[in-house]
Amino acid sequence: MTKKNLIILIAGLIIVVAFSASAAILGFKFLKLGQKNAPEQKLALVGIENEITIDSPAPEATISSPLEISGKARENWYFEANFPVKLFDANGNQIAVMPVRAQSDWMVTDFVPFKATLEFPAPATATGTLVFQNDNPSGDPARSKSFSMPIVFGAVAKTKIEVYFNNLKLDPQVSCNKVFSVDREVGQTQGVARAALEELLKGPTDAEKNDGYYTSINTGVKIQKLTIENGVAKVNFDEQLENAVGGSCRVSAIRAQIVATLKQFSTIKDIIISINGRTADILQP
Repeated sequence: MTKKNLIILIAGLIIVVAFSASAAILGFKFLKLGQKNAPEQKLALVGIENEITIDSPAPEATISSPLEISGKARENWYFEANFPVKLFDANGNQIAVMPVRAQSDWMVTDFVPFKATLEFPAPATATGTLVFQNDNPSGDPARSKSFSMPIVFGAVAKTKIEVYFNNLKLDPQVSCNKVFSVDREVGQTQGVARAALEELLKGPTDAEKNDGYYTSINTGVKIQKLTIENGVAKVNFDEQLENAVGGSCRVSAIRAQIVATLKQFSTIKDIIISINGRTADILQP
């Protein structure tokens, strides 16, 4: 090879190398530009360590009762194919709790779909939190997991009910068993009789007190169970209902308030009151 041809060959190699380098740099720039302008992928809502995904509802969704809940979770969230979901209002008060159930074999290592329908009463706040918790029968805090989702409560239809109290202005002679109604509104619910009793146990409002209404029922009374069957309402209260209660007049007034509040509903013809399951020797004068 002559010296001239050698020079031409070397020059050609330099041009090829330079062109390849420029093409690589240009290609990298186009790649970066393409990545920058590519649409972002929407990731599924993922909980703790990619162990739970929620398909419905979406975060900050507007919800109403009944609420359909669905998603997927790994087997360590389940126990006997269930784990609990809880609904709280913005004040941290628990409104409802419901077990969600696995829709397939839960003893697997992959995600298992779940589903539930959560019914809840009218909330006191406009927003709240939906909390998914793993079922942890051991009670070991180290094994406890939870995932929280903010939600918005939709407008809730109201149902009008009556609640019965004593009234000093309407009954100045204090007839004991004479009670008078006030109107309340509660969220639509299948348990309207229980909702009415819950309103009764709250006692009169300040405005109602100014109108002479008062209650003979102790504060802090809890309803343990209420069933209605064949026209008979059986309501079981805790021991607070008869705590430090004395005198036939007050006992009569307590019974009158409960009976009148329940008998506003046409499906209820008779009422059986119990305390911790006892019906005998309760609310004695």
